[in-house]
Amino acid sequence: MSVVVEQATIANAELIDAFNRLVPQLSTSNKPPTQEQLAEIIASPSTVLFIARHDEHIVGSLTLATFRIPTGVRAWIEDVVVDSAARGHGVGEALNQAAILEARHRGAITVELTSRPSREAANRLYQRLGFAVRETNVYRYDF
Repeated sequence: MSVVVEQATIANAELIDAFNRLVPQLSTSNKPPTQEQLAEIIASPSTVLFIARHDEHIVGSLTLATFRIPTGVRAWIEDVVVDSAARGHGVGEALNQAAILEARHRGAITVELTSRPSREAANRLYQRLGFAVRETNVYRYDF
């Protein structure tokens, strides 16, 4: 499967349709983003919305967030999702490699992500790409 990764530049109908299809495969507790929300993500200087295409169809996405803190520039990979029909064909790897390169280009000293242990294939991919499991606690405050 040939995969092309690009940065999303416009929140058009194709992108909205793709997220309406992809987000439910990532999370059953979150709604897909609206056109306005996608436009805000695309316009933000601190985020890059990557999309993966196969035969001109969007088959995956990844969001990279970069930000400066007192100890340097950090990067987080979030909301990685590959369409179920395209899994196992290098889409996730291509998306992550693009994000790692962009994070380095933006001066990040680390790239972090989280992944549920139940996502075994994703965890194998992250380790194969050079990510190491950190011994830390992840906390979340829900509103």
